[in-house]
Amino acid sequence: MKKFRVALLANLKKNAPKFEGMSEDKWDDLDSEHTVEALVDAIRSHGHVCEFQEGDLTLLDTLGKFKPDICFNICESHFGDAREAQIPALLEMLRIPYTGSKVMTLALALDKPMTKRILTYHDLPTPPFQVFEREDDPLSEDMEFPMFVKPSREGTGMGVSAKSIVNNKAELKEQVVYVLQTYRQPALVERYIEGREVTVGLVGNLIGPVARRMPVDDGAPHIQAGLLFLPPLEVDLQPYVETDVVYSGRLKVELAKDLNYLIPAPIDPELEEDLNWYTAAVFRVTGGLDVSRVDFRLDKNDNLKPYILEINPLPGLSPGVSDLVMEAEAIGISHAELVNLILEAALKRYGMI
Repeated sequence: MKKFRVALLANLKKNAPKFEGMSEDKWDDLDSEHTVEALVDAIRSHGHVCEFQEGDLTLLDTLGKFKPDICFNICESHFGDAREAQIPALLEMLRIPYTGSKVMTLALALDKPMTKRILTYHDLPTPPFQVFEREDDPLSEDMEFPMFVKPSREGTGMGVSAKSIVNNKAELKEQVVYVLQTYRQPALVERYIEGREVTVGLVGNLIGPVARRMPVDDGAPHIQAGLLFLPPLEVDLQPYVETDVVYSGRLKVELAKDLNYLIPAPIDPELEEDLNWYTAAVFRVTGGLDVSRVDFRLDKNDNLKPYILEINPLPGLSPGVSDLVMEAEAIGISHAELVNLILEAALKRYGMI
């Protein structure tokens, strides 16, 4: 295969700005030097020229000097409602190809309520929800307790803990106030689905009809060609039920290396097929490209009916700890191979190979 000049674009935690009043987990979704070095090494292992560049306005200078053929983008950025879309927008202005989803998809997926509106429009199962922009917003009559409260535009389990599950209006108000004051953004409140949490990753791009509408006929073919589905992953939360009944930010960041990951998740083949179909469907209707991860809750009170929580079009790629990486390793795909599968998917999409 032809070799390329690849700029790895990321935001290092050590370079993140500090300011008064920021939450303790403000930069939990940014990357470590270890992750960045591993990604650079992975890309170089396939013969490409690769260097890391901090994903900020310095790119206007550094990209011009390096002259990449393509960028491998994992930038979360720092500020703004659509921060994950900022670097891709800059790259499009500069007409430089990049891996992963485009501007609109990244802006959409970061906004969890907006994503859920899209899913609802396409009749894809997601828990009923309401957005609270103020603590005294009236509760919709069709919302039922228990509910789950989290920030509207954060990842890596930020703002998620056992307190996120609320059982009455007093608890709801307390948690809404916490999100509004701590994260300075609306609170997403959805019906709490009691059950297991499973995530499914994929690499590739859909082949064939990919209009962003789902088939009206339930018997229509499930369009999945071009996608590599990774095995479903479930985190064994049993050892933490006293403190973390949900997959919290604390577990994802502080205890990631200590958790017991079930890969593949112990589910029957028919349910796994449904999860793959829903993953492809969410990827399709949100305009995903190259790689994504979709998170589900399986309703223990309704025969493990899957509910879509969100799609992450910028899934973590940290060796040994990120869900997508562990899913790939479970079927014999190394970290370096996974990274290059994503890169090759983008190169093919741009017609570069």
